[in-house]
Amino acid sequence: MVKEKTNVESFDLDHTKVAAPYVRLAGKKEGVHGDVVVKYDIRFKQPNKAHMEMPALHSLEHLMADRIRNHADYVVDLSPMGCQTGFYLSVINHDHYEEILDVLEKTLQDVLAAEAVPACNEVQCGWAASHSLEGAQQLAREFLDKRAEWPNVFVQ
Repeated sequence: MVKEKTNVESFDLDHTKVAAPYVRLAGKKEGVHGDVVVKYDIRFKQPNKAHMEMPALHSLEHLMADRIRNHADYVVDLSPMGCQTGFYLSVINHDHYEEILDVLEKTLQDVLAAEAVPACNEVQCGWAASHSLEGAQQLAREFLDKRAEWPNVFVQ
Protein backbone atom coordinates (compact mmCIF):
# COMPACT_ATOMS: atom_id res chain seq x y z
CA MET A 1 0.00 0.00 0.00
CA VAL A 2 1.35 3.42 -0.97
CA LYS A 3 0.79 6.04 1.67
CA GLU A 4 0.28 9.59 0.45
CA LYS A 5 1.67 12.44 2.55
CA THR A 6 -0.95 14.51 4.37
CA ASN A 7 -1.07 17.81 6.23
CA VAL A 8 -1.59 16.00 9.56
CA GLU A 9 1.46 14.63 11.39
CA SER A 10 -0.43 11.80 13.07
CA PHE A 11 -1.84 10.62 9.72
CA ASP A 12 1.73 10.28 8.45
CA LEU A 13 2.76 8.16 11.45
CA ASP A 14 2.93 4.45 10.59
CA HIS A 15 0.47 3.11 13.16
CA THR A 16 1.67 -0.45 12.52
CA LYS A 17 5.10 0.40 13.93
CA VAL A 18 4.11 1.89 17.30
CA ALA A 19 3.73 -0.01 20.57
CA ALA A 20 1.20 1.43 22.99
CA PRO A 21 1.20 2.57 25.69
CA TYR A 22 3.52 5.47 24.99
CA VAL A 23 3.98 9.23 25.16
CA ARG A 24 5.44 10.70 21.97
CA LEU A 25 6.50 14.20 20.99
CA ALA A 26 4.23 14.73 17.99
CA GLY A 27 5.28 18.21 16.92
CA LYS A 28 6.31 21.75 17.64
CA LYS A 29 4.99 24.91 16.06
CA GLU A 30 6.47 28.37 16.55
CA GLY A 31 4.17 31.36 16.39
CA VAL A 32 5.04 34.67 14.76
CA HIS A 33 5.86 36.18 18.17
CA GLY A 34 8.13 33.33 19.24
CA ASP A 35 5.76 31.25 21.35
CA VAL A 36 6.16 27.51 20.78
CA VAL A 37 3.25 25.09 21.00
CA VAL A 38 4.36 21.51 21.65
CA LYS A 39 2.01 18.57 21.00
CA TYR A 40 2.29 15.13 22.60
CA ASP A 41 0.62 11.90 21.49
CA ILE A 42 -0.47 10.04 24.65
CA ARG A 43 -1.39 6.59 23.37
CA PHE A 44 -3.34 4.39 25.76
CA LYS A 45 -4.33 1.61 23.35
CA GLN A 46 -2.62 -0.14 20.46
CA PRO A 47 -3.90 1.35 17.19
CA ASN A 48 -6.21 -0.94 15.20
CA LYS A 49 -6.05 -3.58 17.95
CA ALA A 50 -7.85 -1.98 20.90
CA HIS A 51 -9.71 1.19 21.83
CA MET A 52 -11.20 2.93 24.84
CA GLU A 53 -14.97 2.70 25.27
CA MET A 54 -16.62 6.12 25.01
CA PRO A 55 -18.05 6.52 28.54
CA ALA A 56 -14.64 5.71 30.09
CA LEU A 57 -12.72 7.81 27.55
CA HIS A 58 -15.12 10.72 28.04
CA SER A 59 -14.74 10.67 31.82
CA LEU A 60 -10.97 10.27 31.55
CA GLU A 61 -10.90 13.32 29.27
CA HIS A 62 -12.87 15.40 31.79
CA LEU A 63 -10.72 14.26 34.70
CA MET A 64 -7.36 14.67 32.96
CA ALA A 65 -8.23 18.01 31.34
CA ASP A 66 -9.24 19.36 34.74
CA ARG A 67 -6.57 17.78 36.95
CA ILE A 68 -3.54 18.28 34.69
CA ARG A 69 -3.85 22.03 35.17
CA ASN A 70 -3.16 21.53 38.89
CA HIS A 71 0.34 20.36 37.94
CA ALA A 72 1.24 22.52 34.94
CA ASP A 73 0.26 26.08 34.06
CA TYR A 74 1.58 25.70 30.49
CA VAL A 75 -1.16 23.30 29.34
CA VAL A 76 -3.13 24.60 26.37
CA ASP A 77 -5.38 21.61 25.73
CA LEU A 78 -5.90 17.91 26.31
CA SER A 79 -8.14 16.31 23.68
CA PRO A 80 -9.21 12.76 22.84
CA MET A 81 -8.29 11.14 19.54
CA GLY A 82 -11.23 10.27 17.33
CA CYS A 83 -9.89 6.72 16.99
CA GLN A 84 -10.39 6.32 20.75
CA THR A 85 -6.81 5.12 21.32
CA GLY A 86 -5.40 8.11 23.16
CA PHE A 87 -5.18 11.85 23.70
CA TYR A 88 -3.27 14.83 22.41
CA LEU A 89 -1.71 17.16 24.94
CA SER A 90 -0.74 20.64 23.75
CA VAL A 91 1.49 22.87 25.86
CA ILE A 92 3.00 26.29 25.28
CA ASN A 93 6.65 27.30 25.68
CA HIS A 94 7.54 24.05 27.41
CA ASP A 95 9.29 21.09 25.80
CA HIS A 96 10.70 19.13 28.74
CA TYR A 97 9.66 15.57 27.90
CA GLU A 98 10.58 14.00 31.26
CA GLU A 99 8.61 16.66 33.11
CA ILE A 100 5.59 15.98 30.89
CA LEU A 101 5.80 12.30 31.88
CA ASP A 102 5.86 13.29 35.56
CA VAL A 103 2.88 15.63 35.10
CA LEU A 104 0.93 12.87 33.37
CA GLU A 105 1.75 10.44 36.17
CA LYS A 106 0.55 12.90 38.83
CA THR A 107 -2.59 13.64 36.81
CA LEU A 108 -3.44 9.96 36.46
CA GLN A 109 -2.88 9.45 40.20
CA ASP A 110 -5.44 12.23 40.69
CA VAL A 111 -7.84 10.33 38.42
CA LEU A 112 -7.48 7.25 40.64
CA ALA A 113 -8.29 9.35 43.72
CA ALA A 114 -11.31 11.09 42.15
CA GLU A 115 -14.74 10.53 43.64
CA ALA A 116 -16.65 12.14 40.78
CA VAL A 117 -16.21 13.28 37.20
CA PRO A 118 -15.98 17.08 36.92
CA ALA A 119 -18.48 18.91 34.72
CA CYS A 120 -20.57 15.76 34.33
CA ASN A 121 -23.92 17.50 33.89
CA GLU A 122 -26.07 18.89 31.08
CA VAL A 123 -25.00 22.47 31.68
CA GLN A 124 -21.24 21.82 31.36
CA CYS A 125 -21.10 18.76 29.09
CA GLY A 126 -22.47 18.03 25.63
CA TRP A 127 -23.23 14.37 26.38
CA ALA A 128 -23.50 14.15 30.16
CA ALA A 129 -25.18 10.72 30.04
CA SER A 130 -22.03 9.15 28.59
CA HIS A 131 -19.63 8.87 31.54
CA SER A 132 -17.95 6.18 33.64
CA LEU A 133 -15.75 7.13 36.57
CA GLU A 134 -14.89 3.46 37.16
CA GLY A 135 -13.98 3.01 33.49
CA ALA A 136 -11.78 6.12 33.54
CA GLN A 137 -10.01 4.89 36.65
CA GLN A 138 -9.42 1.48 35.08
CA LEU A 139 -7.85 3.13 32.01
CA ALA A 140 -5.67 5.31 34.26
CA ARG A 141 -4.59 2.28 36.30
CA GLU A 142 -3.67 0.28 33.17
CA PHE A 143 -1.65 3.19 31.76
CA LEU A 144 0.13 3.86 35.06
CA ASP A 145 0.98 0.17 35.45
CA LYS A 146 3.06 0.48 32.27
CA ARG A 147 4.77 3.77 33.23
CA ALA A 148 8.22 2.37 32.40
CA GLU A 149 7.09 1.78 28.80
CA TRP A 150 5.87 5.32 28.06
CA PRO A 151 9.11 6.51 26.38
CA ASN A 152 9.22 3.46 24.06
CA VAL A 153 7.17 4.47 21.05
CA PHE A 154 8.15 2.04 18.31
CA VAL A 155 8.05 -1.74 18.09
CA GLN A 156 11.48 -3.14 18.91
